[in-house]
Order: sequence, then structure tokens, then C-alpha cells
Amino acid sequence: MDEDTKKSQVYAGSKRGYIKYVSLVILTLQNAVLGLSMRYARTRDVEMFSSSAAVFMAEVFKLIICVALVMQESGNIKKGVHSMYTTVILNVKDTLRVCVPSFLYIVQNNLLYVSASNLDAATYQVTYQLKLLTTALFAVVVLKRKLKKWQWLALGLLAAGVALVQLSSTGTSGSNKTSPNLPQQSRVLGFSAALAACFISGFAGIYFEKVLKESDISVSILKCSMNEIYHNFFYKFYKQ
Repeated sequence: MDEDTKKSQVYAGSKRGYIKYVSLVILTLQNAVLGLSMRYARTRDVEMFSSSAAVFMAEVFKLIICVALVMQESGNIKKGVHSMYTTVILNVKDTLRVCVPSFLYIVQNNLLYVSASNLDAATYQVTYQLKLLTTALFAVVVLKRKLKKWQWLALGLLAAGVALVQLSSTGTSGSNKTSPNLPQQSRVLGFSAALAACFISGFAGIYFEKVLKESDISVSILKCSMNEIYHNFFYKFYKQ
């Protein structure tokens, strides 16, 4: 192996490591900002918007980004359109398989708005981290993974932390309404919605990973399939 090949391999490895850590930082910031922004948006003293409409618009932006990524991977628009048509329309089997996480994410995203409307930002953020526990449980059951003892210990500490946060907040008022524009708030409803969203998130994530492992289709194209299914379902539901 010559010197240039070694340098190129080292550069490629360092680039992958750089992208991994940058992605981790961006994901952390996104999760933190999402909870705070959702709570702020649902507790403003103004006429409240529809949470379903907010979820729909978020999926529209995701679809646009996924289509752009498919075009970039394909090289041009014509090849990208052909790739999406072949994968989404002609490959009915894989399209039907991604229906499952698509419908689950519809329910999950709406439950998160219910939770953010009834829990304070800190409690909402901590409670929703239980999705790590549910994801690990579904990984063990569905993908037959084996977790190490220290991983189970970490998950146990996470569950204990969420329980402590809930206990520490029981002394506050269970429901309040300070403005006619704000809906009645219930901590029980908020916690139940967050817990349900955690289970849905865990199962949908593991199921989607299983689909990816059993298929050689691009992640971007599968995401496009999920978004198109979501939009069709939402449009029909909204029209009714």
C-alpha cells in the first residue's frame, strides 16, 4: 500500500468521525430546541393553532429535504424521479412495509403535542427520554440484541430519574388555565401521552431499522415513501 492510499484512508476515516460528532451535536440541539419550542408554542396567550396542521407542515419540509437528497444521490432530477417511481410505485412490497412506521409516527407526533401542552418543558424533555428505554426493549425483543449489564444499569438509572422528576412535580397543581386561549392542562394526560409516544417511537424506530436491514433501498427513498403515505393519509383524514 503506497503513501497516498494510506493518507486517503486516514482522511476518509477522520472525515467520517468528524461527521459523526457533528451529527451528534446537531441531533442533541435539535431535540432540546424541539421540546422548548413546542412547549412555548402551545402555551402562548394567543389563538391556538392546530397541532395536526403543525405536524403536517413539518412532514412537508421533511419530504422536500428527502426528495432533494434523492436527487443528489441519483445525480440529476430525471434519474431521481425514476428512482423514486421505481421504489415507491413499482416496489409495492417495501412501500407497504413502511406504512407501519409512517402511521405510527402520525400518532406519535400528535401525542407529543398533547404532552407538550400539558407538561412543563423540563418534565416533558425528561419524560420523553424514556424512548431510549423502550427502544432498547424492542431491540431485544424484535432484533434479538443482547445488552450488556452496564447498559441495563444505565437504562435503569434513566427510568429512576424520570420517576423522580414525576414525583417532584406532584406537589404542583394538577391542572391550570390562566387564559381562555389556553386549553385546560392535566399532568396525568401529559405524562400518559408522552409515555405512549415513547413506546410508539421505540417500536417504529426498531421496525424501520429492521426494514432497512432487509432491503437494499436508500434511506432517503424510504423516507420519501413514508412521507408520501403520511400525506395521503392526512389529506383524506382532514377532508373527512
